[in-house]
Amino acid sequence: MKTYVALLRAVNVGGANSLPTTEFVRVLEEMGLGTVKTYIQTGNAVFNANSKEGAGLSQKIKDRIRGSHGFAPEVILLRLDELEDAVASNPYLGANSNPKSLHLAFLASAPGNPDLTALEKWRTESEQYSLKGRVFYFYAPEGVGRSKLFSRIEKVLGVGGTARNWRTVCKLLELAREVAVTGGKLPTTKR
Repeated sequence: MKTYVALLRAVNVGGANSLPTTEFVRVLEEMGLGTVKTYIQTGNAVFNANSKEGAGLSQKIKDRIRGSHGFAPEVILLRLDELEDAVASNPYLGANSNPKSLHLAFLASAPGNPDLTALEKWRTESEQYSLKGRVFYFYAPEGVGRSKLFSRIEKVLGVGGTARNWRTVCKLLELAREVAVTGGKLPTTKR
C-alpha cells in the first residue's frame, strides 16, 4: 500500500464544480481506495492505494467524478514522499509565521524549459518565487488575491496544476502521515 494525496483543481470555488466532501469520499471509496481522509471543501483527499493502482490513478479519479458529477476537474496526485520533499524543500521559512503568504502550485508535470524571467514583469517588490521540479513556490506576504504574477504561473510554465497555501499543505502532510501509519486498517474518517 502507498499513501497518496489528491488535489482537485477549481472544485467548490464560487459555486462552480460542486463536489461535496461526502461525495468525494464516496467516489474514492467506490474505487477501492482505503482510509480516505479529506481536508476542507476545496478538493483535498489523502488515501491508501495498492502500489499497482498508482499509474493512471489521477485520470481514473477524474473520469469517476465526470461520470458521477458531470465535470472533470484536474487531479494532481502526489505520493507521500513527494509531499514530504515539497515541504522539506520550502525556500521561504518565513511562511511559518504567516502560512497564507506562501502558496505551493503543484504541477501536473515538471515544466520542460520554463522561462521564469518572463514572470519578472508582473512581480511586485515583496513577491518571491522558486521552481523545484513540479512544485512552484510563491511567497506573497501581501496576499495572492491581487497578484498579477500568481494568475500567470501556469501560462508561463506551460503546465497546469493547482495551488494550496502553506497551512493546507502542512495539514495534508500531517493527514498523509497518519494514513500511512494506519496502512488502511482503520475505518474512514472525514474532516
